[in-house]
Amino acid sequence: MIAAKDKPTNLTPEEYFAWEEQQLEKHELINGQVYAMSGGSVNHSRIAIRFTTMFDTHLDASSCITGNSDLKVNIVGANNYIYPDASVTCDDRDKTTTQYITYPCLIVEVLSTSTEAYDRGGKFRMYRQNPALIDYLLVSSTSIEIDLYHKNDAGDWLIINYKAGDAIKLKSINLNFPIEQVYRGLTLEPGNGE
Repeated sequence: MIAAKDKPTNLTPEEYFAWEEQQLEKHELINGQVYAMSGGSVNHSRIAIRFTTMFDTHLDASSCITGNSDLKVNIVGANNYIYPDASVTCDDRDKTTTQYITYPCLIVEVLSTSTEAYDRGGKFRMYRQNPALIDYLLVSSTSIEIDLYHKNDAGDWLIINYKAGDAIKLKSINLNFPIEQVYRGLTLEPGNGE
């Protein structure tokens, strides 16, 4: 995420939506400031597509909505709008908006060297404001590693680290899958993040 140069500041959501519609690239809105979204690696893209395809196929008979990296998430209680790599909402309130969702139960971020600290820290703090969020997946694009932040019934966040040979369990959408399903056919190069 990079601060957009020569862009207006202290935008309202309405001003942001109108302004972004005229831009060639995507931008996030955080505390009135606009931040340009950078592109990702081939692995980043393929992993994100695998998740959206898997979720959409699994939820085909449901009323849930699967979003890719073009679907903004509005942070509950704030005028912040963020683009995760994949998301799922099953909340009826999200069926009335056309430019974003607010109540995803599942969010996926594919990690890169430049965004990992933010995805684990500041971004997760914002996402946690959403009472509907149950599962937050942080996915390596350079090795077979996935960290799941799962909110249990008591409202506590647990961290589960998955590696090669493990099966991922997403309670938010009742889905289990082998971790290798995400990484099949990829050339993984540790230390070669975006």
